[in-house]
Amino acid sequence: MRRRAEAEARTRLRITESAVALHGTLGPARTSISAIAEHAGVRRSTVYRHFPDEAALLGACSAHWIAANPLPDHERWTAIADVQERLRAALLDLYAHYRRTGQMMENLLRDEPVVPILGELLGGYRAYLESARAALMAGRGLRGARRRLTHAAIGHALAFHTWRSLAREQALADREAAALACAMVEAAAKSR
Repeated sequence: MRRRAEAEARTRLRITESAVALHGTLGPARTSISAIAEHAGVRRSTVYRHFPDEAALLGACSAHWIAANPLPDHERWTAIADVQERLRAALLDLYAHYRRTGQMMENLLRDEPVVPILGELLGGYRAYLESARAALMAGRGLRGARRRLTHAAIGHALAFHTWRSLAREQALADREAAALACAMVEAAAKSR
């Protein structure tokens, strides 16, 4: 009985890893159950036995991928008193994460409109960004329009699409992209 359970767990993991690999290259919307089965070396029926629906499969994939690619711990940033240094440290950490996970992030965000369950799964990522933004706004002592503009600038600086634009499309190194984003936030904080 134990041997069978271990074999089932290995098969489930192989299917999950295959789905993650295909989601990272093709994206969830372009990954079929047949392709996952072929990649994992199992039958389609085996995939369905382990994952009876899209939510179960994507949930397992998400948990597996997040465990292997955790977002940076923003608690470390809160220990940095200087708000601009805190922002710089945060962006360097987050942009390094985006560089490592960029293709998967690109695919997930691209496919979100056509794979509804992705919106739910990306909710944790969006909550993380809001929590990070709150940590990066703390201690700024801004009010009114300057607060609103700085809040927006930090949100923009944290976004994957901002990193993609600066690092991929404009060919900036992560340090350069972070410095430019920090300058934008500083300009917002000083605006009139």
